[in-house]
Amino acid sequence: MGVAELAKGIEYTDPIKTGWRPPKYVLEQREAKWEQIRKKFHILVEGEDLPPPIRSFEGMKFPPPIINSLKKKGIEKPSPIQIQGIPTVLSGRDMIGIAFTGSGKTLVFTLPIVMFCIEQEKRLPFVKKEGPYGLIICPSRELAKQTCENISMFGDAMAAAGFPQIRSVLCIGGMPVKEQMDIINRGCHVMVATPGRLMDMLDKKMVTLDVCRYLCMDEADRMIDMGFEEDVRTIFSYFKGQRQTLLFSATMPKKIQNFARSALVKPVTVNVGRAGAASLFITQDVEYVKQEAKMVYILQCLRKTAPPVLIFAEKKQDVDAIHEYLLLKGVEAVAIHGGKDQEERSRSVEEFKKGEKDVLVATDVASKGLDFEGIQHVINYDMPEDIENYVHRIGRTGRKGQKGVATTFVNKSVDESILLDLKHLLIEANQKVPAFLATLESETEKYLDISGEVGCLYCGGLGHRIADCPKLQAMQTKQAQGIGRKDYLANNSADW
Repeated sequence: MGVAELAKGIEYTDPIKTGWRPPKYVLEQREAKWEQIRKKFHILVEGEDLPPPIRSFEGMKFPPPIINSLKKKGIEKPSPIQIQGIPTVLSGRDMIGIAFTGSGKTLVFTLPIVMFCIEQEKRLPFVKKEGPYGLIICPSRELAKQTCENISMFGDAMAAAGFPQIRSVLCIGGMPVKEQMDIINRGCHVMVATPGRLMDMLDKKMVTLDVCRYLCMDEADRMIDMGFEEDVRTIFSYFKGQRQTLLFSATMPKKIQNFARSALVKPVTVNVGRAGAASLFITQDVEYVKQEAKMVYILQCLRKTAPPVLIFAEKKQDVDAIHEYLLLKGVEAVAIHGGKDQEERSRSVEEFKKGEKDVLVATDVASKGLDFEGIQHVINYDMPEDIENYVHRIGRTGRKGQKGVATTFVNKSVDESILLDLKHLLIEANQKVPAFLATLESETEKYLDISGEVGCLYCGGLGHRIADCPKLQAMQTKQAQGIGRKDYLANNSADW
């Protein structure tokens, strides 16, 4: 809740009302039939007055232009998260959506906002400086750009069929504010933003959230987990009424879910698979490679599959070094990280998406939510510092039911707790566990929590308990040293 709402004692107890109702034939089905559908698609739902699952886009009452646009993208039927998630959002309910990477979470929040905005525009057209009605916050510029492009595509398809045109604006760092303000001043329906630029624009009163009734946080765990809780509260304080709040991610540990429940009104939690589990469509290869041999070994790994291939590294200088090495070896490669300017980042992503380049080398700025068509292979030049980032990275392949390969280089410099998490993740996904990981002493029984939960309740890693969580210890150390949120942003502003 926002500061003003807390101060005035305003409390929302009922979800927002919308004009959408499930079709008659769905309502006539018994609760047992709904439960049968959820069971078939492994959908776990928690909450009060649960909306029914609907197995077709027609049943969700989307108009022909939307359905045709989806067909052009090769989407004929909704995925499990969409079967339950879209009716939940259309019903006006607050929602926590958890599903493995590549399962179609983006459509769950983009399709309803397009329909809500067209409904608002038809009732009363947006005038100058009015809006946004919907706000979507993403952790990285690339993800925000991709989300905004999706909304524009559906909006244009509806406009071509004679519906009102909806305007969406992309507010990210590294781009001129003037261009963004031109759209806002004409009246905008949807704003897709990164936290840094959004806070800046709200602070300078360049944009207001007076009529905003729809807030979605994509990859919410990363934002809340980074100490963004305080900023979320600040953003909430700019709203002038109740809003529908949606949180989405592939990895959402218990700690984040508890925060989410306190921030939402009668939320519905839709969960497809374990939060933080890897997709079963990905073959995970973990290989022991000495530090000095990594660079040369990349070339061998590239022979495993046809392009396109994604290579991830932790450090910006490693990304630059790999990129330079591949170019010298005649590989068509591009690179992105937080140290590059926005124009170069956008151009690299565009060339890679169009198939003009075969390899994209990146830091974790490209690991969350980005959807590249047909990635065959993900190479982790180094093991990330926590298992959640690993799941996000490898999730760039094996999307939309296609198969993919992920190769990860590890050596003795990797922290043992991360290797234990990795070992248990491989076991869970029925993957081959290499001998050097199998010999690591760790029995799952040791990590059974008192509550019967396996692994760590803080970060979701399967190989340690909360008492030994490196992520929690790092955060506590940071707090003890008095490093505030502002310092963190200053250091990483380029990635935001």
